[in-house]
Parts: sequence; C-alpha cells; structure tokens
Amino acid sequence: MTAAFGARLAAAMDEHGPLCVGIDPHPGLLASWGLPDDVGGLREFALRVVDVLGGRVAALKPQSALFERHGAAGMAVLEDVVSAARAAGTLTIVDAKRGDIGSTMAGYADAFLSDGSPLAGDAVTVSPYLGFGSLSPAADLAARTGRGIFVLCLTSNKEGHEVQHAVGSDGASVAASVAAQAAVLNAGADPMGSVGLVVGATVGDAVRETGTDLEAVNGPLLAPGLGAQGAGAAELAKVFGAARPRVLASTSRAVLGAGPDGLPDAARTAADEARGALRA
Repeated sequence: MTAAFGARLAAAMDEHGPLCVGIDPHPGLLASWGLPDDVGGLREFALRVVDVLGGRVAALKPQSALFERHGAAGMAVLEDVVSAARAAGTLTIVDAKRGDIGSTMAGYADAFLSDGSPLAGDAVTVSPYLGFGSLSPAADLAARTGRGIFVLCLTSNKEGHEVQHAVGSDGASVAASVAAQAAVLNAGADPMGSVGLVVGATVGDAVRETGTDLEAVNGPLLAPGLGAQGAGAAELAKVFGAARPRVLASTSRAVLGAGPDGLPDAARTAADEARGALRA
C-alpha cells in the first residue's frame, strides 16, 4: 500500500462520491437476478457487481457471511471478488465483523489485513465487544500494512442498544467509549485516520443520547441504511451533524435491486444522493 487507508478512502470519496455499495448475495436477490442460490450464481452475481461498479464508486463491501454460507467454494468467490476489485482500482471493505482475543484475533487480522492474504481487501469490519483493546492485533496490523478497520459503534439493529447504550463505571456509554478510543488511534492523521466506526444511518437520536462524539473520531464513518432502509438527507444530518464530511454512506438493495442492467444508473443516483446529503 502506498498510502494509509484513511487517505486513500478520502480521495476515493472526493472522486466518486461518499458511497459504498454492499455486495450482499441474499438468496432472494440472486433469484431476482435469475440466478440460482449456489456457488455458480454467487460467482456470477458478485463478479458482475465488481465488473460494472469497479471504478465508479468509492468502495465495495462484500458481506462475508453470504459467501461463507456456501462453504469453501463460497470463500474462494470472496477471494476473487477482493482480487477483482483491486484490479479495478476500487477499495474493498470486507464486512466480516470479526472479534476475539489474543492469538485468535491475530489470526483474523492475518486473514483480512495481512499482505499476501487472498481475503485481505483494504479494510475489514470488527466487533469491539470483548473490549476495545482486544482489537489491537487488527489495529496494529492494519497500521503496518496501510489498511483500515471499521469498529462497530452504534448499529441500527433493535438489540444494539442493550450493549451500545450501556453506561460504564466512568459514566460513559459503551458507544462513546468506542468512539473515544478510535479517536486516540487516529490522532494527528490527515486528512483522516484509518480506524473507522460503523454507525447506522437510521439510529436517530442515539449519537446524542449516548454522548458519542463522532466529530472527534477523525476517521471514516461507515453508515449503512441509505436508500431501502429509509435513510436520506434528513436522517444523515440528524445522526452525523458536523461529522458528515467523513461519512461513507452504504447501500445494498437500493442499487443491487435494480438488476444487472440497472446497476450503473442506480449507483450513480445513490452516489449523487449521498453527495448531496453529506457534502452540500
């Protein structure tokens, strides 16, 4: 890697708009494309998305679980997706949400962040709920290889508040603590650091309620929920406020649902919407 992930992502967002398109090969979506729910359908779907959208969007985000469900052959397709995106010059965020301790976390880091690993894109999503410090193997390796991590912070699932809104003995919410520790790792980075957060675009007042300082993070904010899940300009403004310039809006169904022939126009529309909502 010739530059840190945060700098490369900032440049891609400026060039293509602050949009990430998820590659989420759900069985229903494969069916809507006329493809079977097997490895052949998975390969046709995923590589078609990369072929059409590579070089057109800031980032692509393959959902690892939907490749893993097809076993070793599915993981081989994920490797090919990462390789194809790299060849197209498009950043890849592997949505794996890994989180563990010690040598196990180091193993996940090697798989998704080490030079030479076929699963290593430009960044990976990780879970901090065994303690933020448990992510050190991933954060350290990402820093050494010029890659990034996106740490779950405020997610849009209804169960998320049980952990993320909980308050510790220091009076800070879990979400606020996660954001503060990410900010420490990003301190001094320009134009932004490589330790990002995942904050749902549909979490409403959760940022304010948990006292989470997103502006201070100085890193990218991956925001699932644009489009089909209901988030638009008003929702993005409510959730992110002054931190909007660092938001990478993520969508899947709103683009992929357009089908293989409609992908370019759908992606262009989503990117324009994200740019208008976040960069105006």
